[in-house]
Amino acid sequence: MKVKHQEHKRIIISGGGTGGHVFPAIAIADALCSELEDPRILFVGAMGRMEMEKVPQAGYEIIGLPVEGFRRKLSLDNIRVVIRLITSLRMAGRVIREFKPDAVVGVGGYASGPVLRKAAGMGIPTLLQEQNSYAGITNRLLAKKARKICVAYEGMEKYFPHGKIVLAGNPVRREIRELGQAGDNATARKAFQLDSGSRVLLVLGGSLGARTINEAVRHGLDLILRQPDISLIWQCGKSYYNEAREFIAGRSAERIILRDFISRMDLAYLVADAIVSRAGAITISELCHAAKPVILVPSPNVAEDHQTKNAQHLVKHSAALYIPDNEAVGSMIKQAVELLGNEDQRRELSGNIAKLALPDSAGVIAREIVSMLKG
Repeated sequence: MKVKHQEHKRIIISGGGTGGHVFPAIAIADALCSELEDPRILFVGAMGRMEMEKVPQAGYEIIGLPVEGFRRKLSLDNIRVVIRLITSLRMAGRVIREFKPDAVVGVGGYASGPVLRKAAGMGIPTLLQEQNSYAGITNRLLAKKARKICVAYEGMEKYFPHGKIVLAGNPVRREIRELGQAGDNATARKAFQLDSGSRVLLVLGGSLGARTINEAVRHGLDLILRQPDISLIWQCGKSYYNEAREFIAGRSAERIILRDFISRMDLAYLVADAIVSRAGAITISELCHAAKPVILVPSPNVAEDHQTKNAQHLVKHSAALYIPDNEAVGSMIKQAVELLGNEDQRRELSGNIAKLALPDSAGVIAREIVSMLKG
């Protein structure tokens, strides 16, 4: 039911850079359209990033800022980054003055900082979405002036004021949220041309390709092939596809399903008996909805090592297994095969990770924004 007397509210949603920021932002916008009467929603993203393509495809307007991330190592490139940040702050101020938003929402990513900082400085209510179990320095600074902070994990009081926190979870794609409703296991197996009796290991190397995970598969592939009832769905990423295809040539290809990208991730989750994945915030939220046993191999190449902290949160709840990146090549496939052979452990992990799923996250966040609009 749409809220009366909340017609034509103007809202900026800022952030992006990766699918983990962009798709939840779009889900929040869609939920706002269900909660409000004819809202005007404007996205502000970073020039050249994926939001500049994906947001218009979803039917929303977007403006790009020239902002980019700082280099971790000392580099002259950071001089350019500072200049672009200053330019982005000025542009953000101009966008806010011209659009006149009633509220501004930050979902993380390069553009989120300048826009939320300017909005808060101009007295406009802001809501911050923190996706990870560890809050980075930018969000901790922005939180000081935010009206509400929607988080995905319990215990975030160590980073944010308790009174501002709303446990909302991370919005995930509808087909993941409704996993199991749209199709059964047989449909999923047919999509991947899998035998009905095989156990399935799903290895997710990311859309670009995670080198360590892919190397671990190569290292342990013969072990998988020695198990006559195990099939492998290996999503290796575009960068590694040709190399991986050459590597598996001549092996038992009927039990190795190689993909550079999986468009129907819901079917992949549905058919999997065990999953190996990185530990990005949105990926973990999807895995909670999938309710499958998972081995997490956090990427070490992320800000403030937040993927390791995400993984450790699940391990603390006995909801996942964890392998450090520097140990994965030697042990990842061995542990995955052992997990596939241990039904009791798989059942325990599945049950525990399912308990961490938070349904209707986008709706919860949208209703917090509506509440904020009421003052």
